[in-house]
Amino acid sequence: MSIPTREAGLQALREFVPRAGSAYARDRDHDLGAVRDNVSGLSPYLRHRLVTEREVLGTVLAHHSPAAAQKFVQEVFWRTYWKGWLEQNPEVWRRYRHDVGEFVAGGLPPAFEAAVAGRTGIPAMDAWVRELVETGYLHNHTRMWFASIWIFTLRLPWQLGADFFYRHLLDGDAASNTLSWRWVAGLQTKGKTYLATTANIARYTEGRFAPEGLATTARALDEAPLPARTAIDPHDVAGTIGERAGLLLHEEDLEAVSLLGEHPGVLPAPAATAVVADAAGRSPFGASGAVTAFTAGAVADATARTIDATGRAAQTLPDALPAGLVAWAVSQGLDTVVTPYAPVGPVRERLAAMRSALTDEGIELVTLRRRWDGDTWPHASRGFFPFRERVPALLGQL
Repeated sequence: MSIPTREAGLQALREFVPRAGSAYARDRDHDLGAVRDNVSGLSPYLRHRLVTEREVLGTVLAHHSPAAAQKFVQEVFWRTYWKGWLEQNPEVWRRYRHDVGEFVAGGLPPAFEAAVAGRTGIPAMDAWVRELVETGYLHNHTRMWFASIWIFTLRLPWQLGADFFYRHLLDGDAASNTLSWRWVAGLQTKGKTYLATTANIARYTEGRFAPEGLATTARALDEAPLPARTAIDPHDVAGTIGERAGLLLHEEDLEAVSLLGEHPGVLPAPAATAVVADAAGRSPFGASGAVTAFTAGAVADATARTIDATGRAAQTLPDALPAGLVAWAVSQGLDTVVTPYAPVGPVRERLAAMRSALTDEGIELVTLRRRWDGDTWPHASRGFFPFRERVPALLGQL
């Protein structure tokens, strides 16, 4: 299992760099089971920004040409694209969360419990369930097969499959997870589905799995039209910072040095620092033990690395409730709490409640968005291929 520290993420990056070119392009789609040296292993660190996209691509492109590393570069930008797309279409997240809540309140499909317990009778699916639950990981290609079988063979709601992934994947984030499931179901690219086949699974698992009885057709799901896109705010700093400002990190972004370095002069010396997280907020079912442990470890690492103007290490807030944040801010005499911008998802929702509670105490909540996000997200308004055409220019800009 991945070690939840920034140093472990940087070490994983150093070890992967030699394989980030042609070897990655050739072997990345193969699920080799316990052997994972054909993939980077960086996604849990990127998801929590223990390491950043800029660091990862900067390091890789210092050793490989853009052409040689093209496939890996695109994989990093896929994650960025999903975030930018969901940022402009937050109604998709709202509907997904509503639907999961409705299933939980109204009764789960009979086949659901067997599926998440690894008792589908499809050996590949049951093995993948065990791998996911035990390790917090599934190969990216396997995630597509899993989602396709879940939706079109088992005929289970895609929302419950997405929720199952989200509460178990160490690298699960609201955008990549939700929109990838929608893509398989034929909702994201309207009418275009992904159908898992026995031959494809056998080929890319090198014969470890060749499940029989899979659906041979994949009819796209449908939904009500989405509202007009929400424009991306052009400002990376949202709010006014007062005379005594503290820094609050959360699980979407746990690297303070580079965040503040992107905004010189905005918060040169925090009066106090704190870290807060709530892994259980991912799902009505909570989060898995693996996700909870990784998040707690990442928070502990960020707490030790993040210091205030006097050199004090950050505090870890005991819970993610607004009252706890207010108590910390008041105890430190703060007039402003500065926090990394949170994309659409549970942390965004949590920050909204925190902002309201802080405002009641006369304390302002100010968000800092990374330039990576501010510069890339506006281009994620259509499909990935138009976005991909902009990648060379974005790399030069970023």
